[in-house]
Parts: sequence; structure tokens; C-alpha cells
Amino acid sequence: MLRIITQRPEAETEIKRICDRIYDDQVTHKEATVSEIIQTVRRQGDLALIRYTAEFDGQTITQADLRISGAELDVAYQKVNSELLKAIETAHERILSFHKQRVPKSWVQFGDKNTVLGKRYSPVDIAGIYVPGGKATYPSTVLMNAVPAVVAGVKRIVMVTPTGKDKTINPAILVAADIAGVDEIYRIGGAQAIAALAYGTETIPAVDVISGPGNIYVTLAKKQVYGKVGIDSLAGPSEVLIIADQTAHPVHIAADLLAQAEHDSLAAAILITTDARLANKVTEEVKVQLERHPRRILTEKAIANYGLVVVVDSLKTAADLSNLFAPEHLELAIEEPWEMLEMIRHAGAIFLGHSTPEAVGDYLAGPNHTLPTSGAARYASPLGVETFMKHSSIIQFSPEALKDVSGAIAALTEAEGLPSHGDSVRLRLQDL
Repeated sequence: MLRIITQRPEAETEIKRICDRIYDDQVTHKEATVSEIIQTVRRQGDLALIRYTAEFDGQTITQADLRISGAELDVAYQKVNSELLKAIETAHERILSFHKQRVPKSWVQFGDKNTVLGKRYSPVDIAGIYVPGGKATYPSTVLMNAVPAVVAGVKRIVMVTPTGKDKTINPAILVAADIAGVDEIYRIGGAQAIAALAYGTETIPAVDVISGPGNIYVTLAKKQVYGKVGIDSLAGPSEVLIIADQTAHPVHIAADLLAQAEHDSLAAAILITTDARLANKVTEEVKVQLERHPRRILTEKAIANYGLVVVVDSLKTAADLSNLFAPEHLELAIEEPWEMLEMIRHAGAIFLGHSTPEAVGDYLAGPNHTLPTSGAARYASPLGVETFMKHSSIIQFSPEALKDVSGAIAALTEAEGLPSHGDSVRLRLQDL
């Protein structure tokens, strides 16, 4: 089931195939569907949201049902047991502490002849957060998206999440949102929720930035509304790549591979190892752990299609293959992980050593678990405080400083054929 490859050219081909797994023949059709949904929500507002919720989620809601009430939040706290509540609070504290260290600072620099240059950072006015529903519940996703927005200083945070059976939202989702500082919660999901956040409806406000993962329809909707609003990223199916040597424990590695595969049938789980014996032991252990897995069918499908074991001759080769894939999650399950870190150029999050499974980062290590996927780690970074902020340039020139650069500006404006640009400097200097 879990294939073992020993030749580098074949490994490179397979890694590229897995990286490109989201580009299927159905994407064009789905893009057209998403475009229609967005335009309908723009025209019909809440009415479209209500209709799509009935069509896609099988739930009948009214305009009054869209926003989660304070009473529902109170009930949610009563349904969350003390152990889970404590876990949510612990995760919140750790995520908050980490992101507080990453707030960009405004700055100015005073130069010669009374010139001032700098940057001024400020938060967006309204942030929208999408939290997926469906087969699983993700209070951790609520925290990972809301906390950076709060730390950034966003004054209004709006969350959308699909409604469940009987118009209910999992209480852990609601409690996490309340603890994280979300101001408004709406029971709406899918591409229609992204459209509502981007353009606004009678009930849901238009936002400045949308963050949070979702299915392919949510991702395509974020892609189509980008420009009207900012987005965090175009999140694809989850993925892990593990680099392991002879010191790794096969049971642990198998569990880490399955921890990624159980997310989605499109999830990718790749092991690259310098130890052929470990490769064989891991493939056998994956079979053993799958036998009792409660999400076996979905997880088996992911492992069969996008699971891979590669045996390489050195950690350098392993690093080269990892950089080719640019994984969302990279585990360095080796004896000296810090020595290898310099070889890694592209990864969303890097987990060092045998006692740092990816699950630690998913829930409460502190760094964000919303990460670039499908090779985007070559140019993109994890979600953070910066996602919800923008900066303005600050420029001030004294008359003396303007005179010093006037000749260069005149030459450039003449070269570009923009005479009024040159006049804006020349006329000032005449008056001075």
C-alpha cells in the first residue's frame, strides 16, 4: 500500500505528481460553479445564503438564524467539559504568547538635510475568519486564525462556519471563538460564506481580509474574491514530509504519516529515509495502525494515492527532495536535526527531533498551523499577525533635500515623458 522507491529520478517524478495533486480536470467546472455562487450572493445577499444552505447543507435557516446569539454561546460553555475547556485555554495562551512576539513595529529614520523615511504599520478594520465544518471539528483552527488578528489590533473579527445538523454549531468551536476574541459568528459555510465576507450582505459585514482553510470550493472562492479583499493563502490538502535516519522509531513515524493522511483523502504523507530497514518497518506498521483506525477508508485512500517512502543515500539527498516538494509540515526525525536545518530552504513549519510530532504544532506549540501547501512554501509563509496588518510608507523632504535630488528627478521625468511630475518639483524650488 505504501510504496517504497529507491531511485532518485523516480522519487522526483512522484514528488512532483503529489505536489500537483490539486490540479484535476474538475477544477474548471468548479470555478464556474463558484463564480455563479459569488455573483448570486452579491445580487441577493442573505436570501442567497439561506437558499444555498438548504441546497448544500440540507438545513433550513432564516435571516434571524444567521448570527449566533449570546444565549447559544452560554449553552456551548455548558456543553464543553472542563478538560477540553482547559485545553482550549492552554492552547490560546501559548498561541497568544507566540504571536505577541511577532507584531511589526512602525519606524522612522532621520537622514541628512532633514529627510525622514519610515513605515507605519496598522491593522485592517475588519477581519473575516473561515472555520471548516463537515466531518471534523476544529477549535484549534479558530484559535490559529483569530489570535493573530486580535494581536494585530483588528477591532472587529467576524467568523463564519457551516451549520451542522439541526442548525447547530459544535460547542467547542463557539467556545474557542469566544475565548479567542471573535466578535460575531455566523452559521454559514462554503463559497457563499466567502462571497458574503467579501461583498457583505444585509446581515454579514464586508471585511478587509479573509483567512482560514476550507474545501476546494472555499479555496476557489478565496481566489476569485482576492483583490476585493486580502486573503491569507490558497490552502490545499494537508501534507507532511518526514526525513528520518536509523535513530527514528518506526511506530512513531507510521503514526505521524497517518496523522496527516487522516485529514483528507487528498492528504499527502511522505517519508524520506537513509535507512532501508526503517522504510520496511514503517510500511508494515502503517498497515497495523490502519487496521484499527476509525477513519480507515479515507486514510487508506490518501496513503494509497499520495503516500510515499523514499530510500536515499544521504541526508543531503533527502534535503534536496524535501526542498523540491516544499512541504507544509517537515519533520526532521534524525539524530542531529539542528545540523540539517541549514540544508532546508522551503517548508511551512519544521519540527526538530524525535519528540516533536507535527501534532504539537497543530494544537498548542504557539506558531500558526495555517501554512502554505502544494509547494507554496517556496514563496509563502505561515499565517501570522502580518496577515491582518498593512504598512504605509512615510516620507518627508526639507527644501534643501528636495533641491539636492531635483536634477535626478528632472532627468527621470523627462525620460518617462511625464512633464508635470518634473514641474511639481521645479515650481516648488522656484517659489523657494
